[in-house]
Amino acid sequence: MNPNTVDNARGQMQKIIEVLKTDLSTVRTGRATPSLVENIVINAYQGTARMRVVELAHVAVSDPQTLLITPFDPSITGEINKGIQEANIGFTPVIDGEKIRISIPLLSEERRQELVHLVNQKLEGGKIQVRQTRHEAMTEVKKMLDNKEISEDDQQRLEKEIQKLTDDTIAEIDTLGKKKEEELMAV
Repeated sequence: MNPNTVDNARGQMQKIIEVLKTDLSTVRTGRATPSLVENIVINAYQGTARMRVVELAHVAVSDPQTLLITPFDPSITGEINKGIQEANIGFTPVIDGEKIRISIPLLSEERRQELVHLVNQKLEGGKIQVRQTRHEAMTEVKKMLDNKEISEDDQQRLEKEIQKLTDDTIAEIDTLGKKKEEELMAV
């Protein structure tokens, strides 16, 4: 019998959740959070290095509407500023000495609804990946039965485990979605 099938499916579904969490963290909620800019790739040091903001600077929240970016190397402050502007994410960074300030504008009701729709699309994409993983695991179990590696009882037990894992993962995705929607709709 191959219990790795369930473990592999569990691992893949956990990766899907992690990717989804990272993806959802980039959706603006009208509140300043470092994840809004941390993963923007900057051409630093006259274009000789492509690095994420988090690798080049400390990103902090100075108040609910303001991000403060403090470059580790003050000589690249302008390049970080330019990179954030070029990322075209709707923020206007302002250089303040050796730091960069970003004021996060409040979201309109219409924009909040658009972002909820975007979040729901991301969640559905995650669910599709989970269902695909379930399908692959179920196919693997069927092959093991056909090859007489497992009994029918084992097949049914493994299929139940895979289905429970799928249901739990989709419930976790739904919970992530509800939390993100609450964040978006909070004024």
